[in-house]
Amino acid sequence: MEKKVSIYDIAKDMGVSTATVSFVLNGKAKEKGITEAVEKKIKKHADKVGYHPNLLAKSLRTGKSGVIGMLVEGIADPFFASICGSVEELANEKGFKVFFASTENNTEKAKALIRSFREFQVDGFIIAPSPGIESEIQSLLDAQIPLVLFDRFFPELPTTNVVIDNENGVKQLMNHFIGNNWKHIGFVTLESEQIQMNNRLKGYRESIHENNLEESVLKVPFVVKKEKLFDQIKTYLQENEHLDAVLFATNYLAVNGIAALKELDFKVPEKIAVASFDDNTNFALFSPSISVTAQPVQDIAEQVVKLLMEKMLPKHKNTHMTLVLSTELIIRQSTKRIKL
Repeated sequence: MEKKVSIYDIAKDMGVSTATVSFVLNGKAKEKGITEAVEKKIKKHADKVGYHPNLLAKSLRTGKSGVIGMLVEGIADPFFASICGSVEELANEKGFKVFFASTENNTEKAKALIRSFREFQVDGFIIAPSPGIESEIQSLLDAQIPLVLFDRFFPELPTTNVVIDNENGVKQLMNHFIGNNWKHIGFVTLESEQIQMNNRLKGYRESIHENNLEESVLKVPFVVKKEKLFDQIKTYLQENEHLDAVLFATNYLAVNGIAALKELDFKVPEKIAVASFDDNTNFALFSPSISVTAQPVQDIAEQVVKLLMEKMLPKHKNTHMTLVLSTELIIRQSTKRIKL
C-alpha cells in the first residue's frame, strides 16, 4: 500500500518547519508573514507529491472539520439535486465542503447517517428530515450543533426551518383550473403525515370546498415500486373518467401520471388538464408542456446556507424560526383550454 504523504514529509523535502507547511496549506501564509514565493513553492510541491489533508485528524485537532452534512430524501430527485448543487456552491464560497447523503425517507437509514456525520464531527447539518427522527434532531439541538431543516420540519421541535407555502402553492393551481372552467378536479398525493404533504392536501380540499366542487383524492404509498405506482394511478384515472383535470402533489407522481394518461390515450389537455406541484427539468420540454407550481430552489439554498452560517458564529444566540417562501405559478400547454 502506498504511503500517504504528510506535512512532515513536505517540510523535510522543502527544508522548512512543519508549522510553515501547515500555515500555507491552511491558507494562513499571509497572516503568519510567509512570503508569496515560499507559499507558491510549498503548494506546488504538495500538488506534485499528491498531498491530501486528513480531514478527520484536522477535526479532532481543531474541533472544526470545515464540512457540512446534508441529508435529503433523494439526491437523484430533480428538486433535491438542484438544491444540493446550489448549497454546495454557496457553502464553498464560505470555505466549507458539503457531504451529501440520501435517506430515501427511511427512518433507520436517516438515523444512521446522522450518527455517522456526528462521528466525523461535521460543523453543521442541513436536513430534509425523514419521519420518525425527532429524537435525533432533538439530540443535535441538545448538543448545540448548528442545524437547519428544510422542505419539512417537526412543529413540536424548536428548530430553524426553511419551507415553502405548500397550501397556497396548491391553491394557485386550483384557482387556475377553476378559472378555466374545469370543475371535476382530481388530486393524486402520497400516504404521508409529513407537514408539507398535509398542507398540499389541505390546499386542495379548501379550494374544492370553497367552490362547492366534489373531492376526488388518490393516496399512494410513500414507498412503492414504480410499476405498482403506475398501475395505481392508471386504475384511478380509468375509474374516474368524469375528471376533466388532475393535480399531482409531486413531480415524480406527475411523471407516472402522464405516462398512464398516454397509455390510456387520454389526450392532454383536450380530455383532461394536468398540472404538477413542483417543476421538473423536463416538464417544459414535454408535449404538451406541463403547468406547475415551482419551488424557489435558489432562494431555498441561499436561505439554508445563510441561516446555518449564522448559527455557526461563536456568539450566535440559540434561537429558532420558520422562514416560509412563496411558490411561482408557471402556466404551460397542459392546462390551456383547446377550442374545438
